[in-house]
Amino acid sequence: MTAGAAFSRGLEGVIAAESALTYIDGQKGILAYLGIPIEELAEHSSFEETAFLLFYQRLPKRAELEGFQSELIRHRALPEPILDLLKRLPRTAAPMALLRTAVSALGHFDPKPDDVSTTALQEKALRLTAQMATLTAAIGRLRKGLEPIAPTTDLSHAANFLYMLTGQKPTEEATRVFDVALILHADHEFPASTFASTVVASTLSDIYSSICAALGALKGPLHGGANEQVIRMIIEIGDPSRAESYIKEKLARKEIIMGFGHRQYKTYDPRARILKRYSERLAQQTHDTRLFQIEEIVEKTVIEALGGRGIFPNVDFYSGTVYHYLGIEPELYTPIFAVSRIVGWAAHIMEYLKENRIFRPTTRYVGPPLGHYIPIEQRT
Repeated sequence: MTAGAAFSRGLEGVIAAESALTYIDGQKGILAYLGIPIEELAEHSSFEETAFLLFYQRLPKRAELEGFQSELIRHRALPEPILDLLKRLPRTAAPMALLRTAVSALGHFDPKPDDVSTTALQEKALRLTAQMATLTAAIGRLRKGLEPIAPTTDLSHAANFLYMLTGQKPTEEATRVFDVALILHADHEFPASTFASTVVASTLSDIYSSICAALGALKGPLHGGANEQVIRMIIEIGDPSRAESYIKEKLARKEIIMGFGHRQYKTYDPRARILKRYSERLAQQTHDTRLFQIEEIVEKTVIEALGGRGIFPNVDFYSGTVYHYLGIEPELYTPIFAVSRIVGWAAHIMEYLKENRIFRPTTRYVGPPLGHYIPIEQRT
C-alpha cells in the first residue's frame, strides 16, 4: 500500500473515474442522464433515444434517431450457432449464467473482436444492445421448452422484446411501461457491474470480455436480483391483511427487507416513484390490485420504522410487480436488467477509453512482519 493512501473497504466513497453520463444526488433524490432529469426522460423519451443519448452524449436529431433505430433492428437476429448453443445448455442453468455464456460466444462471430477504436466500439455497443434483448427472450422461452421467436422489424425495442418472449404483440400500454422500465435501468453511475466492465476494458481487452465481467457482477445477489426477491416476498405475504405483521416480524428479527435502502440514496429513489405509478396503473388494468396493495402497506411499514435512517424504496421494490403484471417470470428480472444496462456498461467503456488508464488500486498489508524463510526441519 502506498504510504499515506486512504483505505475504504469496497472502495466506498472513492472517486475512481470522471464521467459526464449520470448525475446522482442521493440526498435530494435526483437522477439525470447527461443533465436531463430521469423524470423527463421517462415521460418524453424512448429507450432507443436514451441509448443514443448515453452512447453519443447528446440527444439525436430526428434523422439520427431513425437511423439508430434502424441499425438496432438490423442487428436483432442472432447467429444460428448461438441459438444452437443455448439449446444445448442445461435448462436448469441460471438465466444469468446462460446470458453470460452466450455473450462470450457472440465475440467469436465478430470479425474484429479486439478492435477498441471509437467507431468499432460504437458499432459493437449498438449490436450488443440489440442482441442482449434477443438472447434474454430466447433464454426465457427455452427454459420453458419453447422455441425462440425471431425478432420482428416493425416493433420498437421494448415491444419486440415482449413479442419475442410471449409470442404476442404487446398492447401500447404494456410497451410503454416496459420502455420506461428500460430507460430507468439504462445507467446508474459506477455500481459493481459497471465498474467491473470498465476495469476489464481499461486493459484494452475486447468489449465482450468486459460485458461478461459486468454480467458476472450483476449475477451476484448483492447487486442484481433484488426485484426477484421482492416479488417472491410479496407473493409469500399473499394478502394485504398480513403485510404489516409480516414486515414487523422481519424487522424484529433484524432481517433485511429487499427493495429498500440504497448505497447512494438517503431518500426515495426517483426511479421507484415512477415505477410505483406504473405498477398501480397495471394493477388496475389487470383488475388484480392485491399485490400492489401489499406493496403499499410494506412501504408504509418500512418507512415508519426505518425512514429516519434514510431507508426508502429503491428501484427494485416496484419493478418486480411491474414485470409481474406484464407476465414475466421472476427468473428473468435480472437478465432484463442487463437488457437495459448494456447501454450504460457500453457507454462507460467508450467514455473511459477516451482517456484510458489501467485500473491498478493497491491493498493495505495486514500480514506478518518481514522475516525469513524457515527450512521445513526447523519449523515447530
